Amino acid sequence: MLTTQDMFVQQYYLECLSHASYLIGDPTSGRAVVIDPQRDVAQYIADAQEQGLRIDTVIETHFHADFLSGHLELAAKTGATIVYGIHAADRVEFPIRAMKHGEHINLGEVDLEILETPGHTPESISIVLRKNGPKSEPYAVFTGDTLFIGDVGRPDLLSAVGFSADELAHQLYDSLHNKLMKLPDSTLVYPAHGAGSACGKNLSTETVSTIGEQRRTNYALAPMVVEDFIDAVTQGQTVAPLYFLFAANKNREAHGLLSEDAAVNTLTISEVLQHQKNGAVVIDSRDDMMFAAGHLRHSINVGLTGRFAEYVGEVMQPGTPIILVAEPGYEVEAKTRLGRIGFDNVIGALADPIRTFMEHPEVVEKASRLSIEAFTERVASVKSLNVIDVRNAGEVALGTVPGSQHISLPSMIHEIQNLDPTLPTVVFCAGGYRSSIAASLLRSHGFSDVSDLIGGYTSWSNANIPATLPTTTVHAAAVDTSSLLLDVREEDEWNEGHISGAVHIPMAQLPEKLFEISHGQRIVVVCRSGNRSGKVTAWLLSKGIDAVNMTGGMLEWVKESLPVQSGK
Repeated sequence: MLTTQDMFVQQYYLECLSHASYLIGDPTSGRAVVIDPQRDVAQYIADAQEQGLRIDTVIETHFHADFLSGHLELAAKTGATIVYGIHAADRVEFPIRAMKHGEHINLGEVDLEILETPGHTPESISIVLRKNGPKSEPYAVFTGDTLFIGDVGRPDLLSAVGFSADELAHQLYDSLHNKLMKLPDSTLVYPAHGAGSACGKNLSTETVSTIGEQRRTNYALAPMVVEDFIDAVTQGQTVAPLYFLFAANKNREAHGLLSEDAAVNTLTISEVLQHQKNGAVVIDSRDDMMFAAGHLRHSINVGLTGRFAEYVGEVMQPGTPIILVAEPGYEVEAKTRLGRIGFDNVIGALADPIRTFMEHPEVVEKASRLSIEAFTERVASVKSLNVIDVRNAGEVALGTVPGSQHISLPSMIHEIQNLDPTLPTVVFCAGGYRSSIAASLLRSHGFSDVSDLIGGYTSWSNANIPATLPTTTVHAAAVDTSSLLLDVREEDEWNEGHISGAVHIPMAQLPEKLFEISHGQRIVVVCRSGNRSGKVTAWLLSKGIDAVNMTGGMLEWVKESLPVQSGK
């Protein structure tokens, strides 16, 4: 919060959606505006009253796709005028004030100037704040999704509805360089999102910066021609969550208002089962361990402690009726968080879930969750095992389980039809939160044998391999002339020293290069310590290839003074 004698600025940061909104007031006049509000608006009204301010304007920087904004709620509660950029004028179903580039909102001494900054969306605007009238030095700029801390707004979200990513990226380049970067370096930058938002790919955990700092450190603002800029900001973006188009369209409509803190209907198990039979989706918002211990059959686990609303929006179609299973006392929070993305169709919540499950074991099932040891042994023993990595592409690029199939969580709902529900399946993410969602989603669609990996890829990459895998010692490998030595370390490790005659294929490249070594010969797998090689051994065994792990790896080989060759 920034409070001076002549200005009040409050940032509100909603971690679960990585969303920043703002209350700006002029104490001399008592007037205030809110920029990009979340849908539950009581906090803005309470803070304004505490500061002796009256909210008379709501400014939306664009049609948000990742949340349902609170402009209608604020207008209904305060009588505030809703402001959009001029290019939104013919696309809304409610009264607005459409403002052009260079127009001002005068709060008294505090002045707000509208800048048209299209690129993330065609109607995007930014708002320049001046403390002492329109002629004074810019103090801050509220950039919406045009400029983030460390990134810029992705231009590809509207490519399916009349605007190509390249067209919007051209506009974004102009908005950044010919408008925002013309502001003084000291100008504070207040964006609409921070790290975790799907509206960009490299957002910082910081929520405020300066134009000068962004000029120096933001990759998208480095000197480059527009063609290179387009490549930089369109490549490597994550799959947009399923609900984004729904929310963007909903923000243009005169939709119903959110009723904050309204009670959630309680439902009996019979009522829940009937709604489920009629097409409702049961969302279990308890943590993954409680869900695994026992849950309603065909329910989907999205823990309330994480990015609850966003992930619900990735695994079900908007408008689908929702039944909640929540820890007692958290039903209203779950409903409110769903309302923030426009998922208002919550029928109710199951009454007293634990007691209900104990009294009706016939409708309850447990979730299969695998330890790293159980997972590795399953990879080695189940020939038809389908392993699915549900992380984002950028995470996968840094390493994955050999032989796994990459289907990001936002893509899963579309790819289910292409998967075999009869195959034993294991899903994993980084730590276990998203994989529990994905596994429960698959089970809700009839997959009969689905597990997820406890601790995710982090656990897999850090864990020791199980002792049940076939192994060989370094001395046995040194005199073994009939087997193929396969070194799965990275290239720099290989160049520092390797076993003469060994074949080098880094672990991540092995699935695509397996044909180079799969000729019926026994394979001795080598890495630095025996950990990575153990996992590769398990994977090779699952492919029907005779493989053993060299225990101790190159560390043990060198320790025993066995010969090492350096270089490529």
